[in-house]
Amino acid sequence: MLALPSITPLEHVAAVVAGLLVYVVVSRAQRQRRQPAAALAWVMTITIFPYLGALLFLIFGTRKVARPATRTPIATPECLAQWAPPWATQLLAAMGIAGPQPNAAVAFQADGADSLAALLALLRSARQTLDLCTFILGDDEVGAAVAAALAERARSGVRVRLLVDAVGSLRTLHSHDAVLHPAGVQRRVFMPLRGRPRGRINLRNHRKLAVADGVQVWSGGRNLAKEYFLGQAGDAPWIDLSFTTHGPLAAQAQALFDGDWELGRDLAPAPPAAAMPAVPPMPTLGMFGMFGSDVWQASGALAQWVPSGPDFHEDTLHALLLSAVFRAERRLLLVTPYFVPDEALLEALLLAVTRGVQLLLVLPARSNHRLADWARGRAVRAVAAAGAQVCLLPQMLHAKAVVVDEVLALCGSANLDCRSFFLNFEAMAAFYDRAQIDWLAHWAQATAALGQPVRATPPSWSRDLLEGVVGTVAFQL
Repeated sequence: MLALPSITPLEHVAAVVAGLLVYVVVSRAQRQRRQPAAALAWVMTITIFPYLGALLFLIFGTRKVARPATRTPIATPECLAQWAPPWATQLLAAMGIAGPQPNAAVAFQADGADSLAALLALLRSARQTLDLCTFILGDDEVGAAVAAALAERARSGVRVRLLVDAVGSLRTLHSHDAVLHPAGVQRRVFMPLRGRPRGRINLRNHRKLAVADGVQVWSGGRNLAKEYFLGQAGDAPWIDLSFTTHGPLAAQAQALFDGDWELGRDLAPAPPAAAMPAVPPMPTLGMFGMFGSDVWQASGALAQWVPSGPDFHEDTLHALLLSAVFRAERRLLLVTPYFVPDEALLEALLLAVTRGVQLLLVLPARSNHRLADWARGRAVRAVAAAGAQVCLLPQMLHAKAVVVDEVLALCGSANLDCRSFFLNFEAMAAFYDRAQIDWLAHWAQATAALGQPVRATPPSWSRDLLEGVVGTVAFQL
């Protein structure tokens, strides 16, 4: 029989102290600011499981890959200031984010088939450069259609780059090599599991965008797999949102992709904020819109890219959302598949409801991540008990949208959870024009009408206990 080594109490205490020293030294050396819940969870893990906890921390504990100093604020042109709330634009400018600019055209797609058609049309329109970043590239007909479009453009002489996340596309990473490689498509894997992750294995690129010639961008919440567009095996496609734009928003997305591409190559810090200069404003601010059931288009739409993640000094999206919740006067509309907010954001939402702001939270009754569903329980009951309207949809919802009064709307890749706020590479577009805000608000309210309201009933002791256990690792979900 294998004899286990005996460890004295003093040696065990020494192991705990050593593990905690590793946590402190690494965190301070890398200047890793953490949320209190995340810091407490790591300390508890190392204290209770010292021989495993320190190793897990070294593998999964890194939160930032670059710590650039805040750039000189990028001022919003005076002619645009009246169209966007200063509390949002000034905050983002202070964090080095390129300011809002009017774009020639915007189109939202709520229907999966329309979104796929828009994506493929954008890919086929590229004449010089074509860049695509995705968390998942499926081994199905959607992935095949995207791969075929990329290969066709590469064969025609367009420089085509494809960036896929190592974890998101783990099972399908090589599914389309036979189509992509012979055509000359350049492909990189973001933060590969093998190689030199240097503790960054837990930092995933969740951004979803395609940029053609630096002037057109497709983005939103959809990964490039069948369930997001057409549905699987007779099931309806997931409820999701995407959009396409022509104009400066595409140039900002291009700069963001370039930073990710370099980071995917050598894992060296390449902060995109330094490569995102302000784009000169377009000639006019004229605006018109046309509403439809699933597609909406506008001209002269004022928007800016709001990237967030380990490659930025500040947690830009979390800071913007906190500011938005405290600034909201009339309504907050939140649509997300996973609702696992940190304590600061949850408290801000509860205070908003207390002072009379109408809060609408739309979630799937059951998402594709069961742990996230368990982790959300206490937060959902808290906002419902405070007086918020919480609606659970009978089918999977994967869209991410936020509407603040009539002054700001966000749409993109970030969920309302700690992983999106503090660990993932994410990208949201901020829209400031009333017509776009109204469309997203109308869509959110119409989507909520498909669900059932939540009542804040006390959970059973077993559920409450399980939610508490899952909640200790909520910052990783």
